[in-house]
Amino acid sequence: MSRGDSLPLSPSVDAIPSIDAVPPLPTTLLRTPAFCDMVVGYHRLRLLHDGAQTFPAMLEAIARASSTICLETYILRDDHVGQAFACALAERARAGVEVNLLYDAWGSSVSGAYVANLQDAGVRVVEFRPVLLALQNRKLLRHVVRRNHRKSLIVDSRIAFTGGINICGDYAPKDIGSPPPWRDTHLELEGPAAIELQYFFLRTWRKAKGPALDEPRYSHTGRRPDPRVRVITSDMHRGRAGIRDAYRAAIKNASRRIWITNAYFLPSLSLLHALSEAAKRGVDVRLMVAGTTDVPAVLHASRSIYGRLLESGARLYEWNGRVLHAKTAVIDGHWSTVGSSNLDMQSLRQNLEANALIEDERFALAMEAMFLGDLPHCEEVTATSWGKRPPWERAASWAAYLFRDWL
Repeated sequence: MSRGDSLPLSPSVDAIPSIDAVPPLPTTLLRTPAFCDMVVGYHRLRLLHDGAQTFPAMLEAIARASSTICLETYILRDDHVGQAFACALAERARAGVEVNLLYDAWGSSVSGAYVANLQDAGVRVVEFRPVLLALQNRKLLRHVVRRNHRKSLIVDSRIAFTGGINICGDYAPKDIGSPPPWRDTHLELEGPAAIELQYFFLRTWRKAKGPALDEPRYSHTGRRPDPRVRVITSDMHRGRAGIRDAYRAAIKNASRRIWITNAYFLPSLSLLHALSEAAKRGVDVRLMVAGTTDVPAVLHASRSIYGRLLESGARLYEWNGRVLHAKTAVIDGHWSTVGSSNLDMQSLRQNLEANALIEDERFALAMEAMFLGDLPHCEEVTATSWGKRPPWERAASWAAYLFRDWL
């Protein structure tokens, strides 16, 4: 793929294939260009900004599927976005594509009719760790706490998506007067890493006792390591620390800058120490976290660690306005990650997660541009403003931090 160096960061609208083949597509899900589109190593990468870019790209890939579709999500709802995906999946299943849908029981909210309609069309639907089943499980706590937090789509063992965006209307552009869509980031990748993401999906599918797979459909041809584009996951049993270790190594080796966007920021003590030490040695550490959130307890707990970071020289920015849900990082203008993993105890120790790691200067440049573009939506937390917070907020932060392992 030597043509990669000649690809522009942002393709024209005409360069994006039509998605007219997808059954009734809401007008709020019309396509827009990817934030960036480039070839890195053996992969073509498209960095996707919000649901406005992500949902059309995913529906387009589904519409073009000829053999297999594997869709995995933490949140699935039967709202207008969930219905659009249901129509697209059902159409491909009726066309003979093996369609596998795995959704988390805790995070999702779908009706029995929604699931039945998918199954009637031939879509194979599996609920990950149903709550009712947990009540019959002697290991109840572990069964409930460990959730499938991945957001993955793999089509024909060739094209894959991962990131922070779930299948629900929170991320979709809405009508005037409606709450604005959540801010999030997703990644489309075409190349060998799609097979890696598929491998982890199929492992989870089997563990969740999904229907038998038509194995020959799931290609492993072209599977080869690409040091510039990798997929790392936290799995059911093995490799639970992979994402945490990748972050820690990149932070410890940083010499210039560490820019992190993370919706639920409650890092382990080792990660917190690594960030503080990086700032002390002169690294430009900037952390963008949610100031508007769907989980206020996490925000209060997160604020309890601001003081240590500010004292070390790190800069903190709270996103205001719509909800921030992204999980990305770019370090030293070379190392980047986009994925589902938050920097909190649930993601780093319990949940099933998936992140893409990209080591490329041009892609990192696009990630930095995205970070800088988000800064005007944030308010910087300074040592002065931090010292003026009211007593009730200090107490709330302290109390929430005591329960950080469960948030």
